[in-house]
Amino acid sequence: MNDDARTNIGTPAPAPTPGDPGSAELRDQVERTRDELGKTVEALAAKADVKAQAKEKAAAVKDQAAEKAAAVKDQAAEKAAAVKDQAAEKAALVSDQIREKAGDAAQLVKDKTPDPLLEKADQAATAARANRTPLLLVGAAAVVLLLVRRSRGRRR
Repeated sequence: MNDDARTNIGTPAPAPTPGDPGSAELRDQVERTRDELGKTVEALAAKADVKAQAKEKAAAVKDQAAEKAAAVKDQAAEKAAAVKDQAAEKAALVSDQIREKAGDAAQLVKDKTPDPLLEKADQAATAARANRTPLLLVGAAAVVLLLVRRSRGRRR
C-alpha cells in the first residue's frame, strides 16, 4: 500500500460528477443488485415458511386423493355394470332353462294323467272361468274368515 491509501482511510470518496458515464452504470448495477437481493430474500422467506409449505402439501395430497377416489369410483361403476350385464345374461339363460323344464314337466304330467281326469279338470276350469265373480267372492270371504280367526287366536 502506498501512503495515499493509508491517509485516505475513513474519508469519503470524491462524488462522481453527473456527466460521468461510470456513475449511471453504478446506479443501474446497484438497482439490479437490490432487485436480486429482494428476490433472494423473498425466496428464503418462502422456504422458511413451514406452515405455508404444509398447507400447500396438504392441498396437493387432498387433490391427489380426490383424483384417485374418482378413478376408483369410475372403475367400480364399470365393474358393477359388467357384473350386472353378466347377471342379466345368466338370469335370462336360467329363465329359459326353467321354462323348458316346466314345459317338459307339464308335458310329462299330461302324458301320465288319465284322459277322464283331464276332461274333468278341463270342465272345472271352464266352469270357474264362467263363474269368476262368485268364486272370487267366496275366496275373499274365506281369506277374511281365516284372518279374523287367526287374529283372535293371537289375543289369547
